Amino acid sequence: VMRGWKLGGDNPFFLISGPCVIESEQHCLEIAGRLKEITSALNIPWIFKASYDKANRTSIKSYRGPGIDQGLKIFQKVKQELDIPVLSDVHEVEQVDEAAEVLDILQIPAMLSRQTDLILAAVATGRIVNIKKGQFLSPEDVEHVLEKAGSINGSGVIITERGVCFGYNNLVSDFRALPVIRKFGIPVVFDATHSVQLPGGAGGWSGGQAEFIPHLARAAVAVGTDGIFMEVHDRPDKALSDGCLLYTSDAADE
Repeated sequence: VMRGWKLGGDNPFFLISGPCVIESEQHCLEIAGRLKEITSALNIPWIFKASYDKANRTSIKSYRGPGIDQGLKIFQKVKQELDIPVLSDVHEVEQVDEAAEVLDILQIPAMLSRQTDLILAAVATGRIVNIKKGQFLSPEDVEHVLEKAGSINGSGVIITERGVCFGYNNLVSDFRALPVIRKFGIPVVFDATHSVQLPGGAGGWSGGQAEFIPHLARAAVAVGTDGIFMEVHDRPDKALSDGCLLYTSDAADE
């Protein structure tokens, strides 16, 4: 339960959405404001997502974000001005307590989904924890991740599915994963944008096939998912991170 919303089970579909990375305070406020208009009109429970630090960019030259101190200040501003819940990634145990003071949901990045100490520290804060299933894990492997999280009392865990490795520089979405993971009794989210990623597929950065985003999102809802994760941007071609797989905020109207 969060802000009166019940997530998962027979409860309404929910959305996790926002820009890949914080580009500026004003940009976050603009994107969040637009998404609030859309989700309020459709009566969809919605959590604003962005990253204060993209610690796993392909290239050392890539933009990472403003960092945790400035990033959390921006999240606090967005949260207060728009009265919305916010979510971001934590990458190290040392970040967890500070992030939990502001964030409503702590997210464990896919690359760190087996990091035991990080998962335990996040759950111990009492915040909801969204664990992105690593593309190197099978759906059945999620049971072991949940066993770690369940060893400490917390407010609950969400698992986000984002495809599996399919050879080099490619991911594929196996929709059998959604019912397999849901049988563990936790809310399951489908990541419709990272599932079309081509990791490292553009040389010094990741490529993507954004044209497939709406198709995969519809497929996940048809199969059965508790929510959708979708990164959006007003100008994907100008985005500072993952522009090749960001959905436009205008297209979100559809």
